[in-house]
Amino acid sequence: MSTAQPPPAPPARAPADRRRAVLTGLGAISSIGTGVEEFTAALRAGRSGAGPITRFDTEGFGHNTACEVSEFEPERWIRNVPLDDMGRAGQFAVAAARMAVVDAGLSEADLRERQALISIGTTDGESHDIGVLVEQELAAGDPEAMDPVLSRRINAGRLSTVIARELRIPNVEATTITTACAAGNYSIGYGLDAIRSGEVDVALCGGADAVCRKAYLTFKRFGALTPDVVRPFDKNRQGILTSEGAGILVLESLESALARGAHIYAEVLGYGLSCDANHATAPDRLGIARGIRLALDDAGVKKEEIDFISAHGTGTKANDRTESAAILDVYGDAPPRTVALKSMLGHAMGAASALGAIACSLAIEHGFIPPTIHHRETDPACPLDVVPNHALDADVRLVQNNSSAFAGNNAILILGTYGE
Repeated sequence: MSTAQPPPAPPARAPADRRRAVLTGLGAISSIGTGVEEFTAALRAGRSGAGPITRFDTEGFGHNTACEVSEFEPERWIRNVPLDDMGRAGQFAVAAARMAVVDAGLSEADLRERQALISIGTTDGESHDIGVLVEQELAAGDPEAMDPVLSRRINAGRLSTVIARELRIPNVEATTITTACAAGNYSIGYGLDAIRSGEVDVALCGGADAVCRKAYLTFKRFGALTPDVVRPFDKNRQGILTSEGAGILVLESLESALARGAHIYAEVLGYGLSCDANHATAPDRLGIARGIRLALDDAGVKKEEIDFISAHGTGTKANDRTESAAILDVYGDAPPRTVALKSMLGHAMGAASALGAIACSLAIEHGFIPPTIHHRETDPACPLDVVPNHALDADVRLVQNNSSAFAGNNAILILGTYGE
């Protein structure tokens, strides 16, 4: 961990004349609940999504726990694209996009008339299908044995293009961002830029991933998997649980939202990106702190105004200590309450920070701070108020949503109440 002192924060400087972006629709598919109402209730209740893995054989792995989405019915949401045209991650992305658009009160006809952006983040894409294809080839000793249906749908770019097909949006830029576990926030930041610049009035942004053997074994080989539950910032934490789902948000220009009388959950005030490239896997304190400062600066928000931080909070020794140190670097000895949603959701990879952004929006909307569950004893190296085990009613106006990824990619998002 780097111990060098970071530079002082730059002065806040959010231009008053740039276009504002607000959130008018939310679509959540997660291990603790699907849809805004169910997801909100689960966050308040501190529900855990941990359970036995059903998606692949874990014999000989030593562990059998992940946070899978149960009782997912894609046909409830996907109407225009054959289900076989997409893998599980794609189905999550499309279903969550449909939820978000319905929640925003937008129809397919509305979307056809607009220049739009679709920006989806992911870590693994359809890696589960890739794993099946490899097994087929190895079993037959011939690549011709690979299922052509699976082969057609493994391109990660389809996570965004299939949403355009499903919603029948003709005038759209469809982009898939693959900055791993920070990709959801990266995608939201990309949408914010597009709205600020006037390129689009509507952007569907977020992330999607599905549990797969590749991700599970990668973290197992790193020694980063917990055998039972995730305990971020806890003295006895043991690691992550891989997870899945999708979070899609409708970002809309304020002018567009007001013109059609849309409900506004929150305003997207700003974001900050940093790529320290210090280490392939280890987080870097200075890189995270720099991303936080850039986000606060972009949003024009003073650090003392932040009501709580939704941390990356993976539950690994290295991440939690490094992220805590970065937060203290920026906020000093009295940081905001800092919660770890992965204690409930597990690590949903590219969907993680998108689901975090939805959780932050719902916290602003309903006036509460979600808890960090499974918490017993705070690690002295992580001296934060993590809102242990029980949600807290609070007047929430400004929230910071952290995300970090391998290779030093950090993306920090600032959300706030919408006001004149």
